[in-house]
Amino acid sequence: MRAKIDINDVEVATKIRAKYLRAIENEEWDLLPGEVYVKSFLRTYGEFLGLDTRQLIDDFKSRYERPSDTELRPIVPLGRERERAPRGPLLPPWALVGSVLVVVVVVLGIVGYESKQKSPTPPAAGTGASHRPHRAKHHRAKPRLPAKPATVRLQLVPVGQVYVCLVTGSGRKLIPGQIFNSGQTIPVQTGPKLLLTLGNAQVKLKVNGVTVPVPASSTAIGYEFVPGSHRSLPASQQPSCA
Repeated sequence: MRAKIDINDVEVATKIRAKYLRAIENEEWDLLPGEVYVKSFLRTYGEFLGLDTRQLIDDFKSRYERPSDTELRPIVPLGRERERAPRGPLLPPWALVGSVLVVVVVVLGIVGYESKQKSPTPPAAGTGASHRPHRAKHHRAKPRLPAKPATVRLQLVPVGQVYVCLVTGSGRKLIPGQIFNSGQTIPVQTGPKLLLTLGNAQVKLKVNGVTVPVPASSTAIGYEFVPGSHRSLPASQQPSCA
């Protein structure tokens, strides 16, 4: 209002709907699509207005975000941790060594006895058993399984407006929290381990050429991808590109 900028002009420049811009101005966060969108909208709107976007997001976190599970973890006294340490065996070391030797001797005796019982008896002379031809045994070759991929190849195709945050297993940002619309191209990303956060299910997802269904959800959707498998991530483990 001080800059005399019409809200509709901001909507065109930032691709953020006018109703969401009004909700940000009035701090009505419940009217936004989800918590993941808030930080992205704040950053985009702040950059348009020429504000310090880092300070905007830090103020939002300090005033409205709940502390994470890691921050709420109680501090356990060192004495209790030591009490929980596993205790060593009650028997003296020489008794354990003696018991192992006895078991080894018994097992060797049993194996030697069974091998004598199973040893074949030599054929009697004149029976012609030694001249009988041996039938060749044909062993079927085991089919080779396809080699397990060494990396993950992730392909995303937006079918509507969707927020995307993608990082590697070491935390390096590949897609740093961007909003894509239907028809836009999202670069294909690869790596040995990928962590993904989606704002909603408005996207088609393929991993190494195989389609992975994205369930409809009113909250952010998270995945962890490694070669040959993937799993869903709870909100506390989802990557944040803010």
